Amino acid sequence: MPAHKASLSENASCGLTTVRGSASRVVLLGRQGAGKGTQAERLAAHFDVPRISTGDMFRAGADTGAELNGDLSRSMKAGELMPDVVVVEMVRARLSHTDAIETGFVMEGFPRNVAQAEALDSMLAPDGLDVAVELVVPSDLVRMRLASRRVCVDCGANYSVAQPPRSGWTCDVCGGQVVSRQDDNQAAIDRRLALYEEQSAPLIEWYRRTGRLAAVDGTGNPDTVSQNLLATVADHHARAQPNVGGLNQGGKS
Repeated sequence: MPAHKASLSENASCGLTTVRGSASRVVLLGRQGAGKGTQAERLAAHFDVPRISTGDMFRAGADTGAELNGDLSRSMKAGELMPDVVVVEMVRARLSHTDAIETGFVMEGFPRNVAQAEALDSMLAPDGLDVAVELVVPSDLVRMRLASRRVCVDCGANYSVAQPPRSGWTCDVCGGQVVSRQDDNQAAIDRRLALYEEQSAPLIEWYRRTGRLAAVDGTGNPDTVSQNLLATVADHHARAQPNVGGLNQGGKS
């Protein structure tokens, strides 16, 4: 992939879009299968900001260039993470859109390591990230969730074997086909969880040191998790610097 041989540090220091303004900026962390997609969608709808999912963008091949699609598809099927420089480039492009600049975002799937977190801070300077929330779910439970997970091929709505669509495997939202994700095979699941464990500890500690980490139990009913997540984000934002836009002001009642 010759177009992406520049180092992450080079991209972080020059060329990254500066995203500014009094906006809400939240990152959800957690193991694959922790419920980040569902909770990010709910949180984004509540605060009326875009949900940004690097996983969804990669699966759709968005903003990556046609020449990358084959390599990305093979990496995803194997459960490998995308190279930092590729992910940072894609996130930078998405954060340059008007909606993210003016209202902020709820992001999941990024950052996955400290280098990516530092690049995100560079993009968001001078206001920075409001809070990084870790959805805490034990590995044995996420394995069960991932094995039963199903997704709409058209709109990305999430289902499971235990909570299928109302009519066969046809999406309730858009009528698309609901299938297993290609990267939810057992080998890929094992690989993704191993990579998360390897990279998550330094990342979570980095956010803890910078005073922007919160944790929410992700094992309960999704509605309960959503309520706890909303309360955690609102509390963190209330204690943030006054020049950062208020989640409560921008949120829906």
